[in-house]
Amino acid sequence: MPEPCFDVAHLGHVELFTDKPEASLDFFVNILGLTKSASEGDSVYLRAWDDYEFHTLKLTASKTTGVGHIGYRCSSPQALERRVREIEALGAGIGWSDGDMGHGPAYRFRDPDGHVFEIYYDTRKYVAPEAEKPALKNQAQRYHGRGVCVRRIDHVNLLASDVDAIADFMPRALGSRITERIMLDSGHLGGCWFTVNNKSYDIAYTGDHTGSHGRFHHVTYALDQREQILQAADIFLENGVHIETGPHKHAVQQTFFLYVYEPAGNRVEVANAGARLILAPDWETVTWTEEERRKGQAWGLQTISSFHTHGTPPVGE
Repeated sequence: MPEPCFDVAHLGHVELFTDKPEASLDFFVNILGLTKSASEGDSVYLRAWDDYEFHTLKLTASKTTGVGHIGYRCSSPQALERRVREIEALGAGIGWSDGDMGHGPAYRFRDPDGHVFEIYYDTRKYVAPEAEKPALKNQAQRYHGRGVCVRRIDHVNLLASDVDAIADFMPRALGSRITERIMLDSGHLGGCWFTVNNKSYDIAYTGDHTGSHGRFHHVTYALDQREQILQAADIFLENGVHIETGPHKHAVQQTFFLYVYEPAGNRVEVANAGARLILAPDWETVTWTEEERRKGQAWGLQTISSFHTHGTPPVGE
């Protein structure tokens, strides 16, 4: 087996584009319950109450929707250098940037489908103002109870025209392990779930049925209990948020889920993954067949058709 690689510590943040910046910001702050750390130019930096970094969501006003970039924090400056060398050897590098309000210098690259990533080490940790200071000093911010009040960023899901190419790329670029996957009858991958640490997954890719490139499927924030997912459904209902599907339980990864669209059309998930961790260093990838996936989710709910077709930006934009 390949030597486990933990050069990359965790998923750091996601940048989302919105063509309805005021409505999107209201959703993420007052309904989802993120906290605004700062704003600069066309971007607002947001985080959940138990995220230790300055931001986990960078919301940027744009003429379009979708994902700007995905950021991962490395385990050390030396680990960052090792990953850069590997990515450059793959021919996927874009180059260095000075970073932004949330972190220091970052190296950017593209996956085979065209999504932009960055890896960095130097980061800015969130320091709560007096009104947000928690009672326990091992917590970045107090639990504020606003809206759904999500706890932390959990994962991101991207669409790709060729998931097989992604499955080859991510372990080489980031040292990711493939924890679960969907193998279609054609012999090609329909979906793939990756982790850089002991979480069950931090990023997933699923096939883009339109054949497009570089599109976004969803970003997920975690809650502690299933009951909070049910409560979130009521909060979304009361605030006129479009609920796409759920609450329910995924078969793949067993996540208890609820999917909604924020005002610009980007899909957002709130989820409870339970206590699932990948502790086995020799974890064997779980493979689901196309026939097994036709059975639907864990309790028989069929996957809604829009889950395979809706992504941002919309096709043709």
